[in-house]
Amino acid sequence: MNPYEDMRIFAQVMEAGSFTAAAERLGLSKQFVSRRVMQLEARLGVRLLNRSTRRLDATPLGERYYQNGLRLLGEVQLLEQDISGQTLELRGTLRLSAPLSFAIAHLGCLLTEFLQCHPGVDVEVDLSDRAVDLIGEGYDLALRIGTLEDSSLVARRIAAVERVYCASPGYLAARGTPQVPAQLRGHDCLPYGHARQVQWQFKGEGKASSIAVSGRMRANNGEMLRDAAVAGMGITYLPTFIIGEALEQGRLVPVLEDWTLPALQLSAVYPQHRQVARPVQVFVAFLRERLARL
Repeated sequence: MNPYEDMRIFAQVMEAGSFTAAAERLGLSKQFVSRRVMQLEARLGVRLLNRSTRRLDATPLGERYYQNGLRLLGEVQLLEQDISGQTLELRGTLRLSAPLSFAIAHLGCLLTEFLQCHPGVDVEVDLSDRAVDLIGEGYDLALRIGTLEDSSLVARRIAAVERVYCASPGYLAARGTPQVPAQLRGHDCLPYGHARQVQWQFKGEGKASSIAVSGRMRANNGEMLRDAAVAGMGITYLPTFIIGEALEQGRLVPVLEDWTLPALQLSAVYPQHRQVARPVQVFVAFLRERLARL
């Protein structure tokens, strides 16, 4: 009997959602994992999981055991790191998910620098604008831009992300420069996403407002929208990490500057059991330092 190991196995079952998936992560057989969980329940004298042919659901006591177990597992890991010495070389694989456009603009050079500083670390990167299931898909860390949903994930603020309404000088010379959001109804706009009707949000004159915008092109890629705006196809609304260079070069110019919303937050989010993992800790601190002036 190894209570620590049983706790670790149970935590993996909870996070993976099945005995089969947990066994694959642990490198064990499904039968062994199932038997250990049953033995854990027998030792505690309670049912931790409700089993069906389709899924596993934690009982209230199972959820309580899982949450407190994560804390204890984290404390054990932290203690071992402290005893073994924090100066030991960082090792392990960091599975990371990040937004595509942001990663292309910033993450490539930063990951190279991080890996050069820590030769014992491997990184697996998934570039996607979707909100991945960190626990279910086995990610250690995800970078997300915008308001975070309430969840059991740990979130750390990395940097602020400014957004700008902008268009090319040629477009504005031909169509006029909007002074208030309502004037966008007479303009071609280049919205992000595939929704048939897109609402752009504004804040000015002490109040918030929204305007339905439309145009001849919409896309779920910021670089494509930036290039269309530079070509004079309309007004777009994008983060400065995509349009910053075009603004500096004068190929795009800001509009409606008095109506821009506050900056979004770039955050690192990770499961509770990963918050004491040294690769996660060190990488988050590295990003906070390097992206402080994003």
